[in-house]
Amino acid sequence: MPRIRVGLLPSASFMVGNLPVPKYADAEKTQFAVDRETGAKLFVVTLFFMEDDRAEAMKITVPETGLPNGLKPGVPVMPVELFATPWARIFNGSLSDGIAYRAERLDLVGGPASAAEAA
Repeated sequence: MPRIRVGLLPSASFMVGNLPVPKYADAEKTQFAVDRETGAKLFVVTLFFMEDDRAEAMKITVPETGLPNGLKPGVPVMPVELFATPWARIFNGSLSDGIAYRAERLDLVGGPASAAEAA
């Protein structure tokens, strides 16, 4: 499936909805999913994406190495190198489809470093 780079408007913002949860490679949840290139464990973070008049919850996969300290619900973040991959599968005769989102890392927005720089 093709990976599509996600372009964001300058007005786009993201807020953490839940703490990262491990992504598993199997339905029994016995084996962690890992990045094919680096071997880093993968986590799923629910982010609230807000742009202009709309908001949407998005589940984004991020390698453990891309999760900053201080990540908790309500914290503003910005996904870096965000890609979307459309997917589809047939299970028990029913079609399921959607979009999987993946980011290289999440950067904290407006944290102590940004406040110090603005002063």
